[in-house]
Amino acid sequence: MKILIQQVNILSAKSPYNGMCKDVLLLNGIINKISDIGTIKEKCDEIIDGRNKHLTTGWLDLHVNFQEPGNEHKEDLLSGCHAAQQGGFTGVLCMPSTTPPVDNRSLVEFIQNRTKNQLVEVFSSGTISNRQEGTNLSEMFDMYGAGATVFTDDKKSVEDAGLMLRALLYAKNFGGKIFSFANEQSISNKGQMNEGLSSIQLGLKGIPSIAEEIMISRDLILAEYADAEIHFSGISTKKSVDLIRTAKKRGIKVTADVSYTHFSLTDSSLNTFDSDYKLMPPLRSNEDVMALIEGLKDNTIDAISSDHLPEDVENKKKEFELAKFGAEGLETCFAASYTALMDHLSKEEIIEKFTSGPRKILGLAQHAIVENVPANLTMVDLNNVWTVDKQAIFSKSKNNPFLSRTLTAKPEYIFNKDQFYKIK
Repeated sequence: MKILIQQVNILSAKSPYNGMCKDVLLLNGIINKISDIGTIKEKCDEIIDGRNKHLTTGWLDLHVNFQEPGNEHKEDLLSGCHAAQQGGFTGVLCMPSTTPPVDNRSLVEFIQNRTKNQLVEVFSSGTISNRQEGTNLSEMFDMYGAGATVFTDDKKSVEDAGLMLRALLYAKNFGGKIFSFANEQSISNKGQMNEGLSSIQLGLKGIPSIAEEIMISRDLILAEYADAEIHFSGISTKKSVDLIRTAKKRGIKVTADVSYTHFSLTDSSLNTFDSDYKLMPPLRSNEDVMALIEGLKDNTIDAISSDHLPEDVENKKKEFELAKFGAEGLETCFAASYTALMDHLSKEEIIEKFTSGPRKILGLAQHAIVENVPANLTMVDLNNVWTVDKQAIFSKSKNNPFLSRTLTAKPEYIFNKDQFYKIK
């Protein structure tokens, strides 16, 4: 297939064409030519108007739940890939929180085989503990051999410090990476939202920030002792940012991501008891939001994730205290991020959190927009102002906290595996 993207602004820090407006020719999934405007005269299967748009390397999301196997009525692997496409992502890391959990080689292979022909590249993670029970290590090395390089118990945080230490040491031996979701459940247990003024006013049990910070402190100590890499998923508090910033300065091998909701919204959003804002970790205070933005700015936080966790109506549209945590997020992740950050970070800094940042965390080769490399690309209109429409969401579940909100920036095309997709 031959595709010509005309007059597009290249936004790729590692490319010699960064900041230039060029014509880009894709041939059979390869970036064949990058030339001055109007100089490519070849007959093409598709010509795409790139005027006033930006072309970046493909976006990668480090935290999605596609619910298959076990809960396909909420999301399955294919509908999840379609939601990712609609959000502008060419790659996603699937969490192992399925039913049953991904704790063995056969389930890793199932996910890879089910998605191998999709435009979106799906990376599968495996559990740290057998059946996500937090007692014994899973078959990590066997899953690694099947293609899983990340191991996490996702939001069933590993409470046993000894188990976490063994996981860090074991994964270090074969090149695996441990992802930690920091939540000391004995402290956060039965909490409904961030502990603070809003929780008092609403009469809801709060989740203290120390539930996150205690576990981050513990896991940093364990990672330093083991001299092993650790990644924190979805941090949400000012103190968490401070802890990770200090650890990086001390040379601890730590990275972190933040969900886009947590620097875009605050706990005051829950004043209407709308369960679409019931997230884990909970939305925090404005002080926490500003600290997260500063953490993104100074690279304490390496990546932005969607924390895509679709839920069906039965689990969300009920009494707030009975509703499940989580939100559909792939389709609004970039736009909401750009809207929240465009006055704080440059467009180059924002794009980095979706491209080179997550790829570095997964140990993947860095992409750049240069000739003779595979075309893994996203084209985005950074000036498009649009309103989130529930009917336009591709995910099976519609529990998105940005419904009816106006956002700036919208992806328009993605390219990967010699395929392209025009975003609706």
